[in-house]
Amino acid sequence: MNTTDVAVICKALGDSNRLQIVQMLSDGEKCGCKLLEAFEITQPTLSHHMKILCECGLVNDRKEGKWHLYSLNCETLQEFKNFIEGLSCVKELGIKCCC
Repeated sequence: MNTTDVAVICKALGDSNRLQIVQMLSDGEKCGCKLLEAFEITQPTLSHHMKILCECGLVNDRKEGKWHLYSLNCETLQEFKNFIEGLSCVKELGIKCCC
């Protein structure tokens, strides 16, 4: 996963509703109607959030009749987690900048 992909995912997760949706999907596939029940938002607003989550690759969408069913894309989530886990913070005191 490249830094552009990570930035797009971070932007998608920067909204608390979308972050909560991802948390809800972490325990399995959910119908859009069930997701909507958890929020005080309109159906078009939920659709907008789901579009962003699907476009960044974190969420899969499948249609069953008139229902949209959403689930996490485990491959993308794992790649994102690997990127984040690869970050580290090293504190080295006494090192002077070369410029």
